[in-house]
Amino acid sequence: MTSKDMLRRSVAATVGCALMMGVAGCSSTPDATPVAQSLAEGLANGDFADVPLTGTTPEEAATAVEEMTAGMGEVARTVEVAGIEETDDEDRRQVTLDVAWDLDGSAGAAASPTGTPSATGTSTDGTSSDWTYQTTATLVAADTDAGWEVEWAPTVLHPQLADGASLALRREQAERADILGAGGEVIVTERPVYRVGIDKTRVDAAVAPSSASALAELVGVDPAAFAGRVQEAGERAFVEAITLREADAASLLAGIEEIEGAVALSDTLALAPTREFARPILGTVGEATAEIVEESAGRVVAGDVVGLSGLQQQYDAQLAGTPGLTVELTPAEGDAQILHELEPVAGTPVTTTLDVELQARAEAVLADVGPASAVVAVQPSTGAVLAAASGPGGEGYSTATLGQYAPGSTFKIATSLALLRAGLTAESTVECTPTATVDGRDFENYSDYPSGAIGEITLRSAIANSCNTALINQNATVDQAALAQAAASLGIGVEHDPGAPAFLGAVPAEADGTAHAASMIGQGEVLASPLAMATMAASVAAGRTVTPMLVDGAAAAAPEATLTAEEAQALHDLMLAVVEEGSGDFLGDVPGDPVGAKTGTAEYGTEQPPRTHAWMVAFQGDLAVAVFVEDGESGSRTAGPLLEEFLRGQG
Repeated sequence: MTSKDMLRRSVAATVGCALMMGVAGCSSTPDATPVAQSLAEGLANGDFADVPLTGTTPEEAATAVEEMTAGMGEVARTVEVAGIEETDDEDRRQVTLDVAWDLDGSAGAAASPTGTPSATGTSTDGTSSDWTYQTTATLVAADTDAGWEVEWAPTVLHPQLADGASLALRREQAERADILGAGGEVIVTERPVYRVGIDKTRVDAAVAPSSASALAELVGVDPAAFAGRVQEAGERAFVEAITLREADAASLLAGIEEIEGAVALSDTLALAPTREFARPILGTVGEATAEIVEESAGRVVAGDVVGLSGLQQQYDAQLAGTPGLTVELTPAEGDAQILHELEPVAGTPVTTTLDVELQARAEAVLADVGPASAVVAVQPSTGAVLAAASGPGGEGYSTATLGQYAPGSTFKIATSLALLRAGLTAESTVECTPTATVDGRDFENYSDYPSGAIGEITLRSAIANSCNTALINQNATVDQAALAQAAASLGIGVEHDPGAPAFLGAVPAEADGTAHAASMIGQGEVLASPLAMATMAASVAAGRTVTPMLVDGAAAAAPEATLTAEEAQALHDLMLAVVEEGSGDFLGDVPGDPVGAKTGTAEYGTEQPPRTHAWMVAFQGDLAVAVFVEDGESGSRTAGPLLEEFLRGQG
């Protein structure tokens, strides 16, 4: 019966009473609505202090509901009065209640050990992930202020509940999606691992700490810390020391077996082909921390495997998918019954632009480099980042995409663009003097600058031989704003989201005096990442402003291209000159298309003599590359051989 029907019935009864006996002779039946509403509120929040009850007390009702719903974790529920109907007994009313559980906020739900999803992926009662149903309660007339009391029973919460029964939510994590590379090649997928630790059910409590120390020594973790965790864990706990790839664990399995209580449990984990493969970018997965659980607003629960860093963390919701949810009713005796079930929905892959072969080659090139280092390769025709390798010296930091360093003479390509826009050409004469003085500060060329390229030379020769003073002597020709605009036309210092955290450079728009002079040769306040400098080389090769992309479809709209084909061609020729007649001549016999390049050395720090960053950028066909070493002798001597090794690897 609808609320409108009940209203008509009440009005009819009142009118009938008035006709037969007169209004004064009619008795007034108390309105049951307030009691029904207080019951709905009590069922929702577990507080029955304001609910008139019969058959129990408010405290007992609250305890009963708490016990019946403990297995639902912290899932919120709402209860609303759907209707109140009269019965054949005028002293009784039936209340219909709409109950809804917000399973999307299922923090605290227990993970299913086996995971038995439904066949359809929908709930057994046809609802969505919000579990909804109707239940009923009986009100009986009472000599109280409210005039009615609720006849208490467990079925008030759910029609199938009985004394001793309870509800529980089981949660099954969905299959985590892969991270793919260029052409859809799988990079990160579930790979076999061993979870190595101490099973306290297999070792006496007195022996467990020594077993833990021995295992920690074997697998390379802190013995004291691990022994402490084992000692503090419950008597039936499995305490994990480390998760090892199957290949890495092979040589340790025999030793693990000899340690009392030590076990190696077979499992799978989302991993790249090797431990090092693009690790700073791809990131890692592992068990959710308490902080991640708290910040997830119910999406993640304790025990979930989630992304902890890199793309795995950034795209965790997409990769993780939607967990399966099962609501079970467990009676006091007998088997549990499924009331509501949703099948888990697997995650959606994240597709990167990384070329597996090029990324592996770049990492091999950097494997023995001590300082922080990077190799970045960008495809000029598309802007796709084909490789973004960070050497071991960066200790897990993505030097390739996030590093912020003075680019030194590689930035002279941007300076050349500013000079071209100011009216110079490759054949314009510039003064390459032994020193250049600006506001009392002397600038010099690098120590082994060729003496034959001193004096009045062409801009082409100045770039080919990397003359510092020739460009600094032109500091009045272009102001700082023009220099910043030229850099932006090559992709340096622009705001752009390539789909992963990245630093694309910073070039101040305002500077004068020595600061502006230093900017002309990529020092002072000019900063760039290896990704930014590879983007610069890619823009020259493409004949337009290139915007790099690391994750397909993840980036916002690219900035407007401001590099013209004519300008790019002039820069292209200048970079070819570096190989044909200048500091990059060692690349002249690299097989394949002609190589254009630019070396760079940037002083930094306060030591004397100054420490130097070593850079080299290049293009060859549809490939642009930047190589960086944080501490090196020079661009040509330190970064150059690494670049050559990378390019020759294509043959």
